[in-house]
Amino acid sequence: MLTFLLIAQIVVAVTLGLSTLLQVKGGGLGGIFGQADTVFRTKRGVEKTLFQMTIVLVVLLVLISIWVLLII
Repeated sequence: MLTFLLIAQIVVAVTLGLSTLLQVKGGGLGGIFGQADTVFRTKRGVEKTLFQMTIVLVVLLVLISIWVLLII
């Protein structure tokens, strides 16, 4: 059981890292050179799904980590 939880924790952590890296950032380097960063965008489509999946993965990783601590 512990081996399964540890493998699940690794898989969720790697997936969380990938989903975080795939998300689009706001203005990029434009803010460094004085570009205004006042444009408001809403998340739609794939971007919104990826954002929600990231939240679910964080919650899942925390729950699995607590479960592992309770077993050890």
